[in-house]
Amino acid sequence: MIKSRAETPFFVEKRKRQIPKNLPLWYNVVTKTTIHQGDCSMTMSEFQLVLPLNTEVLIPKDDSVRLLNSILDQLNYQALLSCYSFIGRPPTPPKMLFKILAYAYMNHIHSSREIEKACRRDINFMWLLCGQKAPDHNTINSFRSGHLKEVMEDLFYQLVSKLGDMDEIAYENVFIDGTKIEANANKYSFVWKKSTQKCEVRLQEKLKLLIKEINEVYSTSYIIEGKVELSLIDEILIFLDNQRSSLGIEFVYGKGNRKKPLQRHIEKLTEYREMQEKYDSYNKIFDGRNSFSKTDHDATFMHMKDDHMRNSQLKPGYNVQIAVEGEYVVGVDIFSERSDQLTLIPFLESLQENLPERHENIVADAGYESEENYAYLSSTGQNAFIKPSNYEINKKSSFKKKIGRRENMVYNQETDEYTCHNQRLLKYIGDKKRKSKSGYESMIKIYECENCADCEHKSLCTKAKGNKQMQVATNFIKLREKSLLNITSEKGIKLRINRSIQVEGAFGVIKEDYGFRRFLLRGKMNVKTEFMLVCFAFNLNKLHKKIIENRCGTSLFEVKVA
Repeated sequence: MIKSRAETPFFVEKRKRQIPKNLPLWYNVVTKTTIHQGDCSMTMSEFQLVLPLNTEVLIPKDDSVRLLNSILDQLNYQALLSCYSFIGRPPTPPKMLFKILAYAYMNHIHSSREIEKACRRDINFMWLLCGQKAPDHNTINSFRSGHLKEVMEDLFYQLVSKLGDMDEIAYENVFIDGTKIEANANKYSFVWKKSTQKCEVRLQEKLKLLIKEINEVYSTSYIIEGKVELSLIDEILIFLDNQRSSLGIEFVYGKGNRKKPLQRHIEKLTEYREMQEKYDSYNKIFDGRNSFSKTDHDATFMHMKDDHMRNSQLKPGYNVQIAVEGEYVVGVDIFSERSDQLTLIPFLESLQENLPERHENIVADAGYESEENYAYLSSTGQNAFIKPSNYEINKKSSFKKKIGRRENMVYNQETDEYTCHNQRLLKYIGDKKRKSKSGYESMIKIYECENCADCEHKSLCTKAKGNKQMQVATNFIKLREKSLLNITSEKGIKLRINRSIQVEGAFGVIKEDYGFRRFLLRGKMNVKTEFMLVCFAFNLNKLHKKIIENRCGTSLFEVKVA
């Protein structure tokens, strides 16, 4: 039932357009309406605000958009322009699109639809567009995941070099840390390496039995040695298909139809082939990892810090590594490896390739400690300020009570022997090589106690049935002691404090203030482009803040003495 006009609580009565007198020139009348509510009525006019032709006067002189425009005008966009065809003309110039994206990320806007909305409503975005038509979300998204992907690294390191020219970066102390950020992938689309291997073993057994049966039925002699490859399966399928053609056998389906042995063999072998092809593709995607996501093959399942259910659920994500100097992010890289330890060397090599100078001091936390990393820094002439993994444990009194630990034994360098808690000698008996996941080989010295048979402290010292054996990586110990001296010096203490402030502070700003906790794009290259955009915006905001606070040229925070 349609209510009458008097019974309707709210309705709007449209009238003919009337132009009131004495309106300002910058107003344009849209329509005049009368709003009725019960016995009350109200007349109002809706106006559309037409901005002045010169938007310059509306933006403050010290606004961050002016700094962004000034800095980005000094970059070289030749690589970006070369990504475009000379035929036709893009609706929005690539340089302008990059400015829009960078300014959006400076203001914590990551969605392409929100960026499009800002271009239509925000005066600063309109000022950057210089009268150009606002790009739609499809244009923004295709630019970010397409053309920009090829050149974002170049533009990012151009900005870092520009900061170096401004004496904001001295290439002296670099602080390195990593965090795990969730990928844009289904959290239940996991593929596990161990599960795949078990299924593949069972499939191979079925394949071998089927091929053996085919050899017996058709008097063939297909040789099975090791793994049954796809090439052998294809060869057998061709043979069976020729048999079908020569015998004129037609395949039957449905109830009441009996399949012939040849049809069953072809169908079963075809099914096994599809499964084997799937497992082969999975093994290529793993590439040394233990898992990946079906919706983003580069994402690895990892433990995230944001575990709201507190059930240690694994989520698809990326290990994001950044290098910070002078509060600016000077390097970014994305890894599928969960451990920070294996990311340091490739990350430092990436920095060396993209930065004009090599940093003198490398400051990192205990997660990066390994003999391989120490040896690499020693070979490149860089000082390691890496916190040993046992640094905090060694301070505890409970650690000194562990008599079986090497640190609590007396070492005689001349005789190369250790003396245990019961004053018995652990003598050198041989060497062995230990290979890490990355392929690095370290030499391990093995020491064995002369006699543990009647030792009253054996239960506290070792769980071995015989004499206690101890493995010592001598080269690692020397490099660790050198790094320990570095971090406990006056300079090392200052650098450790700044590492906590600068690199962990950068991640805190990006995650908490920018709200960037999950990637929008998929694939390692797209993810790297997206995070470099975040760090590009972070650097511009940091430069703007330091200019406002008159802190330009400062790279380290001073240690406060209580």
